[in-house]
Amino acid sequence: MTVLEEIELRRMIRRLAMQAVECAGGTENLALVGIRTRGVVLAKRLQQEIFAAEGVSVPLGILDIALYRDDLLTGGCDAVFKGSEISFPLEGKTVILCDDVLYTGRTVRAALAALAGVGRADRVKLFCLIDRGHRELPFRAEGVGKSVPSGKNEKIVVHFRETDGEDCVLLLK
Repeated sequence: MTVLEEIELRRMIRRLAMQAVECAGGTENLALVGIRTRGVVLAKRLQQEIFAAEGVSVPLGILDIALYRDDLLTGGCDAVFKGSEISFPLEGKTVILCDDVLYTGRTVRAALAALAGVGRADRVKLFCLIDRGHRELPFRAEGVGKSVPSGKNEKIVVHFRETDGEDCVLLLK
């Protein structure tokens, strides 16, 4: 079932970009960090929208959490470490941490640990396209595109043109 189509996704990203600017009190100390893989696409899209609206290219980093996952040693992890790419200091920044779907909170926990290994931001705010609930850890997103209640036997899949050839969000049974 299609939850969001391309036009809805585009509008949502535009709204989240402006929300990120507001959250940081402007663009001066704002930085975007995307969690590999689809969080990076979201961060890049937010960066483009901020540039279009504000005329400022805010710094963008890529965060790889593969080594920080809590299932790394249990054999339940199939992630491949590609490395983080954050070429700016986090100090003094409001970091908008971007991911496509917020579910249990375990990815966020790993991302915060990985980010702490890079530097110490003034503030970290989580932004995601979809919040599907079912949190195991006490995290909430500051910026949410859409809340989509779903069962544990269902899956939310975000498709981006850059990675999947189309823009949409699907709910799979």
